[in-house]
Amino acid sequence: MEIEDLAGVVPLPGARELLSSLPENRWTIVTSCTRPLAEVRLRAAGLSIPENLLTSSDVTHGKPHPEPYLKAASALGFPASDCVVVEDVPAGIRAGKAAGARVIAFPTTCEGSDLKAAGADWVLKNCSEISLLNFDSGLTLALDHHA
Repeated sequence: MEIEDLAGVVPLPGARELLSSLPENRWTIVTSCTRPLAEVRLRAAGLSIPENLLTSSDVTHGKPHPEPYLKAASALGFPASDCVVVEDVPAGIRAGKAAGARVIAFPTTCEGSDLKAAGADWVLKNCSEISLLNFDSGLTLALDHHA
């Protein structure tokens, strides 16, 4: 039923622009849903499916355990401490922090104060407040807290 229910599946503002600005081999999606559901929803939202998509079937321990983010970082070829996780729920924030990553959180499903309490390094409105400055020697992101 979830695969067929695509009403309201839209990308966050700025998501397409942000993802298209990043080199394809430098980002992925880590989700607690199944691969078929993730792929259907990504397509419905008009987002590309990353090569290293990590779903619930790829891990033994789900969020808030760090395994999903540790596996994703490894698949990208980086230590998690060099990664930035984008999340919208406390369990995901805790997973990212436990993996050693920095975490940007969006208050789409939870209050900003709950996201900060879970350990988010930054709480932004949505992807439109993140932009890529350069990727010559490493990715440098700009965060606009006042958009």
